[in-house]
Amino acid sequence: MDIYEESLQFHREIGGKLSIAPRAPIRNRHDLSLQYTPGVARACQEIALDPAQAYQLTIKRNTVAVVSDGSAVLGLGNIGAHAAIPVMEGKAVLFKEYADIDAFPICISTQDTGDLIQIVRNIAPVFGGINLEDIAAPRCFEVEEALQDLGIPVFHDDQHGTAVVLYAALLNAARLAEKKFSELRVVINGSGAAGTAIAYMLLGVGHESGKTEAVADVIACDTKGIISRDRGDIKSNPAKARLSLATNKWDLHGQLEDAVAGADVFIGVSAANRMTVDMVKSMAPRSIIFALANPIPEIMPDVALGAGAFVVGTGRSDLPNQVNNVLAFPGIFRGALDIRAPRITNRMKLAAARALAAHVQEIGPESIIPSALDKVAASSVASAVKAEWEKERAQV
Repeated sequence: MDIYEESLQFHREIGGKLSIAPRAPIRNRHDLSLQYTPGVARACQEIALDPAQAYQLTIKRNTVAVVSDGSAVLGLGNIGAHAAIPVMEGKAVLFKEYADIDAFPICISTQDTGDLIQIVRNIAPVFGGINLEDIAAPRCFEVEEALQDLGIPVFHDDQHGTAVVLYAALLNAARLAEKKFSELRVVINGSGAAGTAIAYMLLGVGHESGKTEAVADVIACDTKGIISRDRGDIKSNPAKARLSLATNKWDLHGQLEDAVAGADVFIGVSAANRMTVDMVKSMAPRSIIFALANPIPEIMPDVALGAGAFVVGTGRSDLPNQVNNVLAFPGIFRGALDIRAPRITNRMKLAAARALAAHVQEIGPESIIPSALDKVAASSVASAVKAEWEKERAQV
């Protein structure tokens, strides 16, 4: 039995990975009166007078909604809201296991951008944060941006969770390879949610000058090749048009093989087997490869290392240097909830990445990032996020 069949059997047996447990028992009439009618009316009145009291009197202070429309689930694509439930349940389990956050899977049966935004707005009062998940690009960019005024953190994990962990891994890989971060030439294959967020974070787009060290250049590629400002199809895609203005400063044209020639770093957030042995050989010495496609990466580590790569990471748990979002989102939300941050800023994301990189005690070719099973890493990330928000709040 392979892991897929074993997992299916596991899900059949447990019938859902989550349950709700009361924090106080109801043993008698007095307990019932405290928790429900008539006593609960007093708590309602307090919140009506001051909505912020919901953080003290309800579950809001420690709850996150894991919201998806099922349009871009794992590598499965647009499978819809019902089929997305197992993944969102799993995400909620990770929130609890890694950061003791009570998360709820909210799978919404619409893929209309306006409807999705309005539904999240309408359910927001219950939650201390919103984790957007598996929403296809470019809709994911619009949804996240439109919800930044809710007064609670709204974070699209496929974008920023991936970018934070990748940034941390690259900090340590560059250090190990004795390459200056600011001189790195990076190629990203895949220009969806993850690829776009990674590009902007590596380039410092949206960060204050002097607050982040940017790489020398990022060349982004999609299925049609290198993204450049004068490519015919770019103008009709606002997300890619914006990406083209931030990347490819030497205005290269061509395909992926043209982009990776002489590059220091390859980051794949695309599909299986897109990277070849010849491409790896064409890269700069001591090249760094993050082949994150699942379940089959853009190139297998043994093949990449055999072709001359210095460090290789993937998205798989059975291979070294797993770039896994669980190293980011629980700690980021833990820190944001603890300090009641109204949003998660770029500087908070950068602080999370640096804390994650620093959490690795001994950097090596197969240990540039903490294990995905390292639950202590979330505490390091949370502390860094809180400290950064305190600095930002003091500067306002």
